[in-house]
Amino acid sequence: MRTVVSTDAVCLGESMVTFLPSQAGRLADVPSFDRAIGGAESNVACTLAGSGHSVRWVSRVGVDGFGDHLVEAVASRGVDVGLVGRDANRPTGIYFRTAGERATTLDGAGDVAEVVYYRAGSAASAMSPHSVDLAALDDTGVLHVSGITAALSEDCLALMRVLTQPREGRPLVSFDVNYRVGLWASGDPGVLLELARGCDLVFVGEDEAEAAWGVGGGPAAIRDVLPEPAMLVVKQGAVGATVFVRDEAEVFVPALQVDVVGAVGAGDGFAAGFLSATLRGLPVRDRLRHGHLTAAAALTVPGDLAQPPSRQLADRLAALDDEGWETLRLGPGWNIQKANAS
Repeated sequence: MRTVVSTDAVCLGESMVTFLPSQAGRLADVPSFDRAIGGAESNVACTLAGSGHSVRWVSRVGVDGFGDHLVEAVASRGVDVGLVGRDANRPTGIYFRTAGERATTLDGAGDVAEVVYYRAGSAASAMSPHSVDLAALDDTGVLHVSGITAALSEDCLALMRVLTQPREGRPLVSFDVNYRVGLWASGDPGVLLELARGCDLVFVGEDEAEAAWGVGGGPAAIRDVLPEPAMLVVKQGAVGATVFVRDEAEVFVPALQVDVVGAVGAGDGFAAGFLSATLRGLPVRDRLRHGHLTAAAALTVPGDLAQPPSRQLADRLAALDDEGWETLRLGPGWNIQKANAS
C-alpha cells in the first residue's frame, strides 16, 4: 500500500505552442493566428491544478522562446514544472489548426479540423527511460500518460513501455489512448493496445478503438479485447460514457447537452474530471459525471484549455437526480458565472 506522496498527480507528455485561426476558413486563407498552448497531458495537468490538486508536468522543451512560453504558461496554472527538461539541440514543437473535430481516418472524412504539426525532432521526442527521472514519477498518487507519447519516437515508446509495465509499488497508471491517425501513418497503432493492457485506468473512445484496432460493436466489445485494466472508461461521444470496473457491473452516464463553441480539449477535460473525482474517492457514477462536466467546460470555450467548474459547483451538479442531469444544458460561461455565484 502506498503511503504519503509529494503530489496528487504527475502528467507526462509533449506540449506544443498552438496557433488558433483568427477567422474561419482554410489554413491557406487565414491571415493571422492567436497563440495558445496545447498538449493532452499538460491540459490534464492544468485542469487538475485548477480543480485544487497538486500536479507536476514532466516533459522536454527547447531552449527557445516557445519553450519559455510553454513552461511559463503551464506554471501559471499552478502546475509544478520543475522536472521539465530543456534541450539546446532540439526545438519546441508547434502546430496550427482550424476549428472542428480531429480526424480518425487518413482521408479525414467528415467535418474535421485542418491541423499542421511542426514537431518532428522536437525536444519532447527525445524523452526516454534515460532522460526522465523515473523515481520522481513514482512519487505521486496518479501517473497520467497518453498514446501520443508512444508515437513520437522509438525512445518515447521505450519510455512508455517502462511506465506501463506492471510492477509493485508504482502509482495508479492512467492511460488515455488518444489515437492520432497522422502520428501512426507509418506505425502500428496496435502498440496502443499493448500499452493499455499494462495500465490501471484506461480512457478510449469508441471511434478510436475501431479506427486503431478494428474493434467495433460498442463498449462491451472493447472490454472483451481489453480486460486487464482494473477500470476501463469507454467514451461514446455525444451519447455518454461507460465504465467497466473489475468484478462490478458496468456503469453508463449520458453526456450533457452542451452549446459547443470548440470541440478541442474535451477529451482531456473528461480525463481530468474523472481523475479528480477518482483522487477524491467518489463513486464511479460521480466520476463519470465529473468527467462530463469538465469536458463541458472545454466544449464551451474556443481553445484547448478551460477553467474547470469549482468543486462546489461540480459536486452540486453531479448530485442531480437522473431527470435533472438529463435535462441540464450548459452554454458558454456556465462554469465561471455559476461558480462565482455559488
